[in-house]
Amino acid sequence: MRINVCSRVAVAAAAMLAVGAGTLPAAASSTAEPLGRYYDQAVDWQDCSLGPDDTAGQKLDAAGARCADITVPLDYSDPGGRTITVAISRLRATDPEHRVGAMLLNNGGPGGPSLDMPPGMAGFMGKTAGKFDLIGVDPRFVGRSTPLDCGWDVGSMVYSAGQDRAGFQRSVTRGRDLAERCRRTNGDVLPYVTTRNTARDMDVVRAALGEKRISYFGFSYGSYLGQVFTELFPGRTDRMVLDGVIDPARYSQTLLADSTAANERALGDWAAWASARHETYGLGRTPEAVLATVDRIEEAAAEKPLRVGKFRVDEHFLPVVFFAGLGSDLDAARAELATATRSLARAADRERVEPKPWLAGVLASMTTKAGSHQGSAQAAILCGDVATRRGTESYWRAIQADRATAPFSSPLTHNITACEFWDRPAEAPTVVDNDVPALLVNATGDTRTTYSGARQVRKQWSRSRLITVPANQHGVYGDYGNACVDGQVNAYLATGKLPGRDRICDAR
Repeated sequence: MRINVCSRVAVAAAAMLAVGAGTLPAAASSTAEPLGRYYDQAVDWQDCSLGPDDTAGQKLDAAGARCADITVPLDYSDPGGRTITVAISRLRATDPEHRVGAMLLNNGGPGGPSLDMPPGMAGFMGKTAGKFDLIGVDPRFVGRSTPLDCGWDVGSMVYSAGQDRAGFQRSVTRGRDLAERCRRTNGDVLPYVTTRNTARDMDVVRAALGEKRISYFGFSYGSYLGQVFTELFPGRTDRMVLDGVIDPARYSQTLLADSTAANERALGDWAAWASARHETYGLGRTPEAVLATVDRIEEAAAEKPLRVGKFRVDEHFLPVVFFAGLGSDLDAARAELATATRSLARAADRERVEPKPWLAGVLASMTTKAGSHQGSAQAAILCGDVATRRGTESYWRAIQADRATAPFSSPLTHNITACEFWDRPAEAPTVVDNDVPALLVNATGDTRTTYSGARQVRKQWSRSRLITVPANQHGVYGDYGNACVDGQVNAYLATGKLPGRDRICDAR
């Protein structure tokens, strides 16, 4: 996520479906109507920075990247109607003699901005980066791409049900309110904030860049976006890497449910790590003692919200802090969570506490209106893709069924969200039933895109290859510093040749 649900932290008519199926010549031939004006558009490259406070834009400019806005239809069934823009960045290939083509990048989410990705990816790729134009894309209604904001007072629809039925009922009320705010403020565009439309936008970007095919690198939710693109536009991908792989058959408003056991295990592993460092963090000398500290914090938050600097942390958002911190087993990530837990333990004792930067960032993005844009976009995409009315009691039953074995994670991963109260999606979810040669990467203990998803996609995409890492890490390539993974990925990107067999890379 990457604090998002699945990040490295939604889906009208017959004409639109025809474009999505890739059956119209418009996507392949840039002169065909009615989408020709979008596929034929000239790209006006500009500086990326929007001003002195735009640090992401400044970094892009410093790296030599350029930015542009691509015009796309809001509704692909009405290409002559309202338009929106999709923001892209480009870091050009430095080895034009061996240039492969453009590689589109997505950092997950849903709702994660990806415009700023090219410089970081170039660093991970090394010499291989010189073969590609690296293209960062903010998906529609995300980041700079005609942004959507529902005016929430929180930054996410993902939160815990808490310890009892009263807490769950508050979750129901909040989910209904968040959905209504989006409906009231952005109801005219919500039907078009979908993965299918983002995939259609990707094909417009492909054509506007003058490419017959694109390579693609997608993290987390970006793996699902890549799968949908291959289904809607077969034959238009070259080299494809999916890191943190979602099983498309499991992509739903309850997609976090599959991660219940993984998060519970990760919490236990972190507790063992923290107990071995009791002299530094003071959380307990045994894993059981550390978990008891976490329980004490949760009980205090349920009794009365914790005051952490200017933030108030209740039983609904406290588990989100741990969820955010359990995405990696690297020492640095575990240390951040241990430091945050120490602050939360003091707050549970009703001491005055000022949060360290990591905790302050999590609380600002999740518990205040500062995160409203990204949280709104995430909800709009996921709910617009797959929202169904399951009935509020179904969530409560799921929480209770797992509460005994997963007391920390079950109230979070099974909890109700705004999707329960969303309008019915304009299109049915994409059925991914093709077979694409791609390189899949996943850690066995991934707490968001679980390893079972990668195995299922590998089974379906028989021509693909899977790199497995026995670790707790969400998004392995580059971030984890694993030479085996990075080397395998870069070799594939450089040559276009997949490994001869699936590989297991040691965590360390």
